[in-house]
Amino acid sequence: MWAGVFPAVTTKFTEDDSLDHAEMERCFGLQMDAGCDGLIVAGSLGEGSMLSTAEKLDVLATARMAAAGKPVLMTVNEPGTREACATAKAAAKAGADGLMVVPSPIYHTDPRETADALKAVAAAGDLPVMIYSNRVAYRVDVTVSVMRELAADQRFVAVKESSDDIRRSTEIINAFGDRFDLFTGVDNLVFEALAVGAVGWVAGIVVAFPRESVAIYQLMRQGRRDEALAIYRWLRPLADLDVSTYLVQNLKLAEALAIDSNDRVRMPRQPLAGARRAEVEKIVRDAIAVRPDIPAF
Repeated sequence: MWAGVFPAVTTKFTEDDSLDHAEMERCFGLQMDAGCDGLIVAGSLGEGSMLSTAEKLDVLATARMAAAGKPVLMTVNEPGTREACATAKAAAKAGADGLMVVPSPIYHTDPRETADALKAVAAAGDLPVMIYSNRVAYRVDVTVSVMRELAADQRFVAVKESSDDIRRSTEIINAFGDRFDLFTGVDNLVFEALAVGAVGWVAGIVVAFPRESVAIYQLMRQGRRDEALAIYRWLRPLADLDVSTYLVQNLKLAEALAIDSNDRVRMPRQPLAGARRAEVEKIVRDAIAVRPDIPAF
């Protein structure tokens, strides 16, 4: 059902901390112009936990306009299942094409609780669901055995695999074949994940470098491994910025440098400063200085 590069887009703010819809529309449009295949809003990179439900729905509306018919998924990451179900229902009513559902980021559910919570949210929204499995960030592991229980519900159509263990991708394929659309959610494992059978990438660094990110995916899909690998090796220092406690600040700074956006974030986050900012600026500027040519694909 879903495949390709789905940016986990950032949420843009004005200087007075309101939503900056004009800048989001511009930035989302750059993703579409580069050939991305969908958008995911209000995730970790989108500072979803810092947005009200009304703001999430407003960002969703802007993304739907920019996507021009390509799928737009709303991230559901509320602490409680009741609230998650309410968000899922609201997203469905607002026209979301699907949901990316995170088990509670506050309470670390056991396998039974994980499965039951995910099933409840899927039923509430009654939309196609991408299971977000990220034991590193959220300390809840949606294992193959949990996925086996979810597989009976046809609303679960995809998995964003972010365990940080590339072996998990093969385990999912071995267990389910093509039952789930397998996406990687780890920027600095994308080449490896696509090589072992992932069909999509929920991408972070794409927000600043969309053409190069899409090229890696498309070249791999066409079997042009060496060309994809050359771009991926160039991308790796940038991709590492996504795998960080400061991923939001890192990638918003990358957007400021690469696509002339801004790095405003919502408190308690603050823009990078001092040595950390200088380090990220150097990584981004060094990459821009040796930006690779993109072959036709």
